[in-house]
Amino acid sequence: MAKDEQEKHGSPEASSAPGKMSRKEFEKKLSKLQVELVRLQTWVQASGARVIVVFEGRDTAGKGGVISRITARTSPRVYRHVALPAPSDREKTQIFIQRYIAHFPAAGEIILFDRSWYNRAGVERVMGFCSDEQYERFLALAPAVEREVIVSNGIFLRKYFLDVSQDEQRRRFEARIKDPVKHWKLSPMDTESVRRWWDYTAAYQRMIEATHTPVSPWYIVPADDKRRARLNLIRHLLDSIPYKKVDIDLPKIPKAQPRPKRATESLGAGQQIPSHY
Repeated sequence: MAKDEQEKHGSPEASSAPGKMSRKEFEKKLSKLQVELVRLQTWVQASGARVIVVFEGRDTAGKGGVISRITARTSPRVYRHVALPAPSDREKTQIFIQRYIAHFPAAGEIILFDRSWYNRAGVERVMGFCSDEQYERFLALAPAVEREVIVSNGIFLRKYFLDVSQDEQRRRFEARIKDPVKHWKLSPMDTESVRRWWDYTAAYQRMIEATHTPVSPWYIVPADDKRRARLNLIRHLLDSIPYKKVDIDLPKIPKAQPRPKRATESLGAGQQIPSHY
């Protein structure tokens, strides 16, 4: 890696250092990557580029966590987080990928799919929500759709699979049960993945084998260490797109207008909230 890349992202040795990464070190490295995410954003807007990033993985692997770090300092009008609910009765009658295509990027947009059309090869396959014929057709067509509809049309496509060990997944589910703030992340469908660990393993192995292609490869992210997984994924995403720093004309803060006679700073109407803190 070139020297400027090492300075931008941190040295390879630091990223692979053993032991738990402290929160302070993580935040320091993350802040540098977030600066680059904003530069990517500016370049995408200036160039009219279109980017799709697919986040797949086992339950509790940290898809939402890394997406939240990507979007924390960026514009929601450029970095759009898409997490679709279960399909409606109408959507079930559409071509399977149709509802996802509706969220594909226009010029100057980066779409972050928190799960994607690969639901068909994961949860739908394991839980029996699709037929064997639908499943096999999806595996056969997905690479062609990605090649002809996405990549051949000039859209950058990045597919990440976040993987955690069986013991770590169980530990994270137990932590969610104990933490009221994380109860919304729990559902019978999610926790069923603990019991069906090996069914999901087989499904994901087949999915990746069938849809890992030269034009749309899968990138595997070991995610037992959440902090390193987040940093490594963001860094890979940045390194994989040939963006450039775009100079922008920053606005100057103007001098305030003179205060009118008899003007007050109080808003007048309205009720001020209590100061509890």
